[in-house]
Amino acid sequence: MSYSSESRSSFEKLNDVLSSAGRTRTKDRLHTRSRERETERPVPLRQKQRRVAKTRVEVIQVPGWLELPWLMHGFSTRTGGKTSAYRPNQRAGELNLGFTASDTRDTVLANRKLFMTAIAQGTKTIPSLVTLKQIHSSITKVVGRADAGDEARSKADGMMTDERGLLLGIQTADCIPVLIADRRKRAVAAFHAGWRGTLKRIVEHGVGRMRLEFGSRPDDLIAAVGPGIGPCCYAVGEEVRTEFESQFTYASDLFYEVFNSDPIREKYPMLFLTARAPGHSNIGPSLHLDLVEANRRQLIDAGLRAESIYVLGDCTSCFTDRYFSHRADHGFTGRSLSVIGIRA
Repeated sequence: MSYSSESRSSFEKLNDVLSSAGRTRTKDRLHTRSRERETERPVPLRQKQRRVAKTRVEVIQVPGWLELPWLMHGFSTRTGGKTSAYRPNQRAGELNLGFTASDTRDTVLANRKLFMTAIAQGTKTIPSLVTLKQIHSSITKVVGRADAGDEARSKADGMMTDERGLLLGIQTADCIPVLIADRRKRAVAAFHAGWRGTLKRIVEHGVGRMRLEFGSRPDDLIAAVGPGIGPCCYAVGEEVRTEFESQFTYASDLFYEVFNSDPIREKYPMLFLTARAPGHSNIGPSLHLDLVEANRRQLIDAGLRAESIYVLGDCTSCFTDRYFSHRADHGFTGRSLSVIGIRA
């Protein structure tokens, strides 16, 4: 993996995203944060490998990982599939891969077969899928062929295996999926990291368990942080910052104050005057959390090299034409799958 040589920092790019969404970020935080992470930029987005299979299903992959012939992996999008529940007027179907109340079971199973076929390109047989009953925990499981099937068998948010012919699948619609592979031991792991799981250090603990179960060494591990809600869109309450500050010394690096821009208020400010005392009005910045950076830092704390961590960077809430987003779609949405496995 290599870092970008572009002169603009990732935080300047973040400001561009915020501006396009009608938001701005406090300048003092920008100046401090961009200087601290000048040498730790993620791989630029243009280097993502997008592949559309013959089934018209899109798969996003990490370019460097394609050099490992034994490794299967990919992140799904909404492109392709047979689902029509979430956008009934849309011409083509969508690729919902989760058993939701609004989609039929047969449709989801058909979508999963399309996606698994696309992932297993070059493999004689379609691998078996293992999923979890995700509960926003720090629980991880070592799984095998007995755990595969249409239904999730374990309540957990992380899993790992060294068995061939299995795909470990994490379902998301804003939360952060993290995939890890051991290049030497040929073991793989997948994690579901919402803010609660991130707070409980699921990824950091997961790497520790890989070391215990498979003898993995952090220097041999590569990781990919997949599409999820970005700091541009993930507004949280002050209590979330308090929780993170109690657990992480770098918590201040994970939060931003974002001001919502309202053209009407800016043009006619007198219309919005209130009798409330300064500092007590409901107008002001909202607090945003960078879950992607939080999980990247956990991977580094677990011993992975910064250059071995690939950050896809797509915000699911910004790009609802491409990804399912629970927050942007107000809960009425499908589920994506992030998968990793070892070829049979």
